[in-house]
Amino acid sequence: MGGEFFLPAGGHPNPRQAEFFASRVRYTAYGGARGGGKSWALRRKLAAMCLRWPGLRAMLVRRSYGELKGNHLGPMLEEYGTLCRWSEGEKTLFFPGGSRIQFAYCDGENDVLRYQGQEYDVIAIDEATQLSELQFAALKACLRGTAQRPRRMYLTCNPGGIGHAWVKRLFIDRDFREGEDPGDYRFIPARVYDNAVLLDADPDYVRQLESLPERLRDAWLHGRWDVFEGQFFPEFCPELHICGPMELPFGWRCFAALDYGFDMLAVLLLAVDYDGGLWVLGEHCESGLSLGEAGRRVVEFFGEAGPRVEYIAASPDLWNRRQDSGRSGVEILCAVVGMPPLLRADNRRVAGWRVLREFLTGGAGEAGLHIASTCTTLISSLSALRFDPVRTEDAADRPHEITHAPEALRYGAMSCLPPPVAEDFSFGRGGARGYWN
Repeated sequence: MGGEFFLPAGGHPNPRQAEFFASRVRYTAYGGARGGGKSWALRRKLAAMCLRWPGLRAMLVRRSYGELKGNHLGPMLEEYGTLCRWSEGEKTLFFPGGSRIQFAYCDGENDVLRYQGQEYDVIAIDEATQLSELQFAALKACLRGTAQRPRRMYLTCNPGGIGHAWVKRLFIDRDFREGEDPGDYRFIPARVYDNAVLLDADPDYVRQLESLPERLRDAWLHGRWDVFEGQFFPEFCPELHICGPMELPFGWRCFAALDYGFDMLAVLLLAVDYDGGLWVLGEHCESGLSLGEAGRRVVEFFGEAGPRVEYIAASPDLWNRRQDSGRSGVEILCAVVGMPPLLRADNRRVAGWRVLREFLTGGAGEAGLHIASTCTTLISSLSALRFDPVRTEDAADRPHEITHAPEALRYGAMSCLPPPVAEDFSFGRGGARGYWN
């Protein structure tokens, strides 16, 4: 496999670990299930590159320094103690030829600031889903230099954690944004069944994973990214709740829900069928919009369905007057021609999540909530939403970028129209104008 993969401490990689060692793309993620041998592979990769490339500057990152010392420093000193020197003051392992691995932690958002302006050839993030996307972006900015050496980032990850959404977006869904090159990203799955060393040494570990409850077993044993520990809506099941793209059926009652912030406008087109089922027919999610721009986007998004939208359930803070203009958000939005009436949404969080959960569970084995497959932001956000660590009946507000679409859906669920009756198809806006308050 070449000099870069020299393993002086012994040991042989399994096929998945060998794939990880051989990856040359800029960002490689290795993980999925627990017990796949990810930490061992990450240490070996860093040490091998330090021995292969003189002067290499590497950084190994985890959420806390204690986790770094316990999970990596001890084993590395045991494996490479005769080849490297540890400096506690610099928190760095020095290798022959001037290569080094700095041990760094990022427990909070501001911890990454201490690394601003520094340059690294290789950055390894262990348990990347424990870091936010902001932390990941800040570390990516440190991956630079002028020397003729590799510039790569290696990540290990399991489903769950505050970074679940961005890891899943980049490496599992491969849903790239402007400026992100798909060729730079590669995901290598790992399962405990790949790790023959662990299977032989501790077969009980596998049996413990196999005996877990179904959804936890799917995440920890099989590495499924649509279910994970701490998921706020474990009831959400893509096979049950996601339907194909569809037009607004004739006779169904139609309304919308909106959550606005400068960081994200999230508007959902909703409908109620004859049985009281709630359908999400479309979404528009966009960041960086002023209120006036957001209003125009909403009207454009509704298109032909606009005349049938009875009202929009919107965040109550839009009724507050803005200091810059003296006008409320509602006034600014309603100044846009074609804007349906705005309903001040019921913003009770816990009660709203309970109502939404009722739609998810439905009855008689059928879902009460159906989401069109085109609503990719809502689908990924519902999957990634986590429990609040303090108020366990509430959803966490971090990472903030995944909260807007579920918030809009909560507004819609709390304001949901009664089902239509078969003989009444006159659903204009006039009957809803009383809700504009």
